[in-house]
Amino acid sequence: MNAVLYRVEDRPPTPMTLILAVQHLLAALGGIIAVPLVLAGALHLDSPSTIALVNAALLGSGIVTIIQCKGVGPIGIRLPCVMGTSFTFVGAGISVGMEHGVAGILGSSMAASLIMIAGSFFMPTIRKFFPHTVTGVVVAMIGLSLTPVAVDWAAQGMGGQAYGDLSSLAVAGFVLALVIAFVQWGRGIVSASAIVLGILIGYAVCVLLGVVDFAPVRQAPVFALPKPLFFGVSFPVSGIAAMALAYLVTIVETTGTFMALGVATGVDISGKALSRGILCDGIGSAAAALISSPPVSTFAQNVGVVTLTGVASRHVVALTGVLLVLAGLFPVLGALVVTIPQPVLGGAGLMMFAMIIAAGVRMLGKAADSRRSSLIVAVSIGCGLAVTMRPSLLAQMPDFIREIFGSGITVGAMAAVLLNALLPGQEREPVHEEFPVSENAEAVERSSC
Repeated sequence: MNAVLYRVEDRPPTPMTLILAVQHLLAALGGIIAVPLVLAGALHLDSPSTIALVNAALLGSGIVTIIQCKGVGPIGIRLPCVMGTSFTFVGAGISVGMEHGVAGILGSSMAASLIMIAGSFFMPTIRKFFPHTVTGVVVAMIGLSLTPVAVDWAAQGMGGQAYGDLSSLAVAGFVLALVIAFVQWGRGIVSASAIVLGILIGYAVCVLLGVVDFAPVRQAPVFALPKPLFFGVSFPVSGIAAMALAYLVTIVETTGTFMALGVATGVDISGKALSRGILCDGIGSAAAALISSPPVSTFAQNVGVVTLTGVASRHVVALTGVLLVLAGLFPVLGALVVTIPQPVLGGAGLMMFAMIIAAGVRMLGKAADSRRSSLIVAVSIGCGLAVTMRPSLLAQMPDFIREIFGSGITVGAMAAVLLNALLPGQEREPVHEEFPVSENAEAVERSSC
C-alpha cells in the first residue's frame, strides 16, 4: 500500500477533496445502479418504476454513506466507507419480488434489517474471532473475489459477443498503465487522484474514437424528486425469512470489509467500532426501504481506492455521499457516469482490487509462521476461490445454501474463523476497546454522543 497521504481525520483542500470524492464515486456508481437495474429487469418494471428505483438507490446510498463516515451518536464507523446497494440481496430480492412485487422486497428488507441491528451488539465478541491470520485471509479474499469483476469489465462484459475484444483489452491496458504511472511517478494530487485521472483520460480517448454511447444521458430526466413509499410496502413472512438470511451473510462480508479498511487506513478496528458500522448498515437499510431503495451495505471495491491512493480521509468519502445524493436528485449526472465504457473501468479496477490482495498478503506475512496458520490460509482461500471461480458448484444445492455460500468472501471468512476456533493453539492478539483516533476525532465523538 502507498504511505497514507491523508489520514482518517485529515481534511484535504476543497478542490482536492472534490476530485478525490469523484474518484470514489466513479468506483462505486456502476455497482450501485446495477442492483436496481437487475431487479427491475427481472420483475419487468416499466420505465418510470425503474427510474424511481435507481434514483432511490442512489439517494439512499448517499445518505447512509454520509452517516457512516460522519457518525451520528452510536451509529456509523467514522471511516471512509462508501455505501451502496448490495448484490447479496439480489437473489432473495428477485424471489420475493416475483411473488410479492417491489413492495414485498422493501417491506421484507425493512423487517429483516432487525437481524443486522441486533447483530451489531455482538460485534465486540465477534471481533475476537478475527486475529491477523483470519483478517489476512478475509482481506485477500475480498481482492480475489473482486478481480474477476475487473477482468470482465476490461473484456467488455461477461457473456457478450465482444468479450475479450482486442480493442477493449487495449483500452483497459492503456488505463492500467496510466494509473500505474500516476501512482509511481506522480506527486501530491496527481498520485492521490491516479484512478480518476486514468479513467478521465481513458474516457476522453474513447469519446474521440466514437465508442461512447450518450443515449442514457439524452434519455435521463434532468431532475427527479425522491418518491418515498412509491411502491408501497408489504411484509410477507417468507420474504422476511429470505432477507434475514441475506442480512446474516452481509454481517460476515461487511465485517471483513471493515477489517480490510482498517488495514488500508492504518486504523485498529475494535469491536465497538464494528458495532457502530454494522448498526449503520442495518438502520441505513431500513431507512433506505422507506425511500424505495433496496438494502445497502459497505462497498468493498472502494477499499481498493483507499489502498491504492493512500487517501484515508473520511471527510472525502462523506462528500462522495453528497455527490450520490445529487446523482439521485439529478439522474442526468448518474447517466453521464454510466456512459464510461467498461474497459476503462476495468483497467482502473484491476489495479484497485489487486492492491487489496497485496494488502491481505502483507497481513498474512505478519501472522505466525506455523503449520496451523498455513492450514488456515490454504483451506480458507481454497474454499473461497472454489465458489468464486466456479459458482456452478452450488447449482444443485437448496436455495438457502446458495444464499449463504454463494460469496467467496463469506466462504473464506467462515472457513478461516471456524478453523481458527477448532485447530489447537489458537492465535491470540490484543483486542482494544477502541481504535486510536486523533484529538479531532475524539472531539467529533464527544459532540456526536
